Amino acid sequence: MKIIQVILVTVIAATLAVVGCSKKSSVDTAPLEQSFKSAEGATKTSADSAVASIKNADYSSAMAELQKLAKDAKLTPDQKQAVTDVLAQIQKAIADTANKAAGDANKAATDLQKSLPK
Repeated sequence: MKIIQVILVTVIAATLAVVGCSKKSSVDTAPLEQSFKSAEGATKTSADSAVASIKNADYSSAMAELQKLAKDAKLTPDQKQAVTDVLAQIQKAIADTANKAAGDANKAATDLQKSLPK
């Protein structure tokens, strides 16, 4: 029975690693990049940092940076909208990744149970 648990944990870990390592980002950063193109120094640097984090699928860093940007009173309406839209996309991407990982883990567990002798 212990070997089954080890196999199951290994399969789940491998599934999560594959899902977590996919670098394809479903977040469109173009509006954010465009709206901060002519922003002043620190604001532009912060936006660029968020975009880089998104492109590296480092959504927690991107969210922190965007939330910091959203609190900036000097943002234009277009910039505020771009930050809000990208934050929503990041939240959806995180939820989609979590759902896919859970589905893959359930499928792996079901496949493992089917392959075991009764």
